[in-house]
Amino acid sequence: MWSVVTWARSPRDSLSVESHVVRPVPASDCQCTGNCGLSPKACWVRHSSECVATNWQRWPRCASSPTAASCAAARCSGGFGVDFSRATEDVGSGIALVAQRILSHGVTSFCPTLVTSPPEVYHKVLPQIPVKSGGPHGAGVLGHSVADLAAAEEAVQNGATFITHLFNAMLPFHHRDPGIVGLLTSDQLPPGHCIFYGMIADGIHTNPAALRIAHRAHPQGLVLVTDAVPALGLGNGRHTLGQQEVEVDGLIAHIAGTKTLCGSIAPMDVCIRHFLQATGCSVESALEAASLHPAQLLGLEKTKGNLDFGADADFVVLDDSLHVQATYISGELVWQAEEAGP
Repeated sequence: MWSVVTWARSPRDSLSVESHVVRPVPASDCQCTGNCGLSPKACWVRHSSECVATNWQRWPRCASSPTAASCAAARCSGGFGVDFSRATEDVGSGIALVAQRILSHGVTSFCPTLVTSPPEVYHKVLPQIPVKSGGPHGAGVLGHSVADLAAAEEAVQNGATFITHLFNAMLPFHHRDPGIVGLLTSDQLPPGHCIFYGMIADGIHTNPAALRIAHRAHPQGLVLVTDAVPALGLGNGRHTLGQQEVEVDGLIAHIAGTKTLCGSIAPMDVCIRHFLQATGCSVESALEAASLHPAQLLGLEKTKGNLDFGADADFVVLDDSLHVQATYISGELVWQAEEAGP
């Protein structure tokens, strides 16, 4: 049986199971992410597809496996040959295909994004992108900008909450004016305001030392993003991204004929593993950067990005090296690795 576990805050650990739960998801001697670290708790799912946590329960033993809330991709421009920036008559079918294919990478929620495009593309594509199982929440975004620190701080004071792709396509850090990067330790932000920032931890976009600097400066705001492009999953060769042609060689995607990086073809689970190795952070920190933090950015942390009482029962089962073994949505198994069958 699969090991599916979760963490819940007291006093809900003593919740009466009989009065609330319709069915248990089998659990075992496993670990899960939570504010208290990795800890063994059994996960139960009630009829409304919400998580209900109980005290530790023993089930038929299986290999110890970390389990976490499923990943949320805060930015995805396409994948598997689907280009969200292509003005077609059936954008929805492409989004559905990507949504199905990324289940194997532990992602159950994502934000489809368009690259810079002519106005007519926005007018045709955006009305076709449905909002499902999420909310109308958004984020004011900074990034890919030559703004200095003072301008960035003013933007945050006026509602900006997210830095796109920290370090990429922005003014480099300078000790007299750190630019947008300086927001990670700025003392000019509104009280209680958390600035979030995206990091492409694909081993290509950001040097491991830069990943470590950002994480150690402001770990609670780090959001792992894939910056996935339509070439994700297609292999080497030439592909399209909006109005541009992209050339893929191994794990690197360039604008064709140049050395300019153009998105990433590393899926979320690869980014999590690289981030963990590069920063030396805890497993729960790496997983929360791909689940809880993007949910907090979008104002969805009550239902997404965690397995607390009442949250959506969306989660993944991982092996010890953080490869996805199974993905669940609303407590139902939606993808399972072939070698991990019952």
